[in-house]
Amino acid sequence: MIVRSSPAAKRWLYKPFPDSPSQKSAVESLVQTLNISPFLATLLVQRGVTTFEEARTFFRPELGHLHDPFLMKDMDRAVDRITLAMEKGEKILVYGDYDVDGTTSVALMFGFLRTLYDRLDHYIPDRYKEGYGISQAGVAYAAENGFSLIIALDCGIKSIERVEEATAMGVDFIICDHHRPGDQIPAAVAVLDPKRDDCTYPYDELTGCGVGFKLLQALCMVRGMPASTLWPYLDLVAVSISCDIVPVTGENRALAYYGLKQLNSSPRTGLCALLRIAGFVAENETCPPPAKHLDVTNVVFGLGPRINAAGRIKHARAAVDLLLATHHDEAEDFAYGLNRHNADRQQFDKSMTEQALAMIEADEWLKNAKSTVLYDASWNKGVIGIVASRCIERFYRPTIILTQSNDKAAGSARSVAGFDVYEAIEACSDLLEQFGGHTFAAGLTLPVENIKAFRERFEQVVSDRILADDLVPKVDIDIPLDFTEIDAKFYRIMKQMSPFGPRNLAPVFCTEDVVLVGEPIIMKEKHLKFTCKQLGSGRSFVAIGFGMAEWASHLQQNEPFSICYSVEMNHFRDQSTIQLNLKDIRLPE
Repeated sequence: MIVRSSPAAKRWLYKPFPDSPSQKSAVESLVQTLNISPFLATLLVQRGVTTFEEARTFFRPELGHLHDPFLMKDMDRAVDRITLAMEKGEKILVYGDYDVDGTTSVALMFGFLRTLYDRLDHYIPDRYKEGYGISQAGVAYAAENGFSLIIALDCGIKSIERVEEATAMGVDFIICDHHRPGDQIPAAVAVLDPKRDDCTYPYDELTGCGVGFKLLQALCMVRGMPASTLWPYLDLVAVSISCDIVPVTGENRALAYYGLKQLNSSPRTGLCALLRIAGFVAENETCPPPAKHLDVTNVVFGLGPRINAAGRIKHARAAVDLLLATHHDEAEDFAYGLNRHNADRQQFDKSMTEQALAMIEADEWLKNAKSTVLYDASWNKGVIGIVASRCIERFYRPTIILTQSNDKAAGSARSVAGFDVYEAIEACSDLLEQFGGHTFAAGLTLPVENIKAFRERFEQVVSDRILADDLVPKVDIDIPLDFTEIDAKFYRIMKQMSPFGPRNLAPVFCTEDVVLVGEPIIMKEKHLKFTCKQLGSGRSFVAIGFGMAEWASHLQQNEPFSICYSVEMNHFRDQSTIQLNLKDIRLPE
């Protein structure tokens, strides 16, 4: 079912309702065995949870259910090579990308290995001088400084030439990546990537940090160390899962579940300092405060930008230093530094987004295109991905933002729901020097003189493949819900479906025949707040619509409308009340 709303048209897409005989039976069974409402049972069946045993596993993931790491191709070779390096006293270099996943991966691998071995160091490439992935400078650094083994994390799956160069210099590689491989796998000692076609590992949505965790899990098994030795590092894995926007299913769900527990009970010193600087912990509070439960959203918007800011503005080694810090004062200094970088990033973000939107508005071809490809040699390379996302908020279509880097055009791509931007870029690969990424996000490098041809080719590919509906923002709605169903028990059980993320998103509901109670309020000139009730219900809730201030003038007293929203708990001045986080509003036709 598709409905449209005004002023900001969105598609309301209802998830299939469990209406087959077996699904109805599953809903009824869950209602009885779990003592929950039919609405909550419906949410579970929609997520593939149909039995009491499945519900128990879903609500209470267990680390004991993690897959055997040796099911991953090349795992035995990776463990053997690390073991040999330690026995022979070789120098090991832990190498990682400069984003959140890369820096948490390095902190995880280096932080754990240094408890076993001291002949190691870590290396993060400079975003501006070296670019993404394994760099020539990184390989040269390893060779010149006597490192004979590099463990690469969150990168390397396409580094065919760099691995060959390293091998010629006497440097071996173990690659731990989670990006899509190309036609050829690097000739490394071991290539751990569950997305390899020849890898039969049962779960292929791990982050780079997650793949690194599996390597350490295997190493612990071989060394006879209990699995629990790794549990204190799960806060890093949870941060990577949250910020890399991977599915929160399978192993990721278990790792994120316990990683968030770690973050909420005893986070590492560096993350505690970052939580404090991000405002989640007051100066006089313990870390974290008992009253505040940190979830995926807090990590994505509170910690992620600050960790990323190091590599975007200066050098990502500062983020690794923070994550490895063991002393409070040292961690506080690193956290303040990252916070300053993040403030600078926000300024770049704002000015570049304004410039990019102005470029689109000034060009009729760009305004009417089905894709956006923009280039400005002066733009900050560390912020182009964010600017691409900002442009999609205004012009909802696949977007690539390019800037100059080392005499080349370096770009960051973002996509819209339902469209694979990686495959679209791959169709233009003859114009590129390198590219990599995922369905919804990718990076690329090309000669500056190819930009015009690339823009035209990319637009043609997108036009040929994208559906008209893909160019309209959508809201996925789980089920219609009456206000009478929303109470503390409903929220408590729904909350236990977390951690929420891709493929297990926070439930979104819709309610019809809603009317205002009082006047709507505009907050900070861009957000909407009002109290509403459902006709015939008598129950009222405060609703918050972030970035929805334009709706204030369209809502009339005593005129019913429909809303879609998620249910949240608002904590204010020791009071906790349920509130609705609006996704969209639909006025009567």
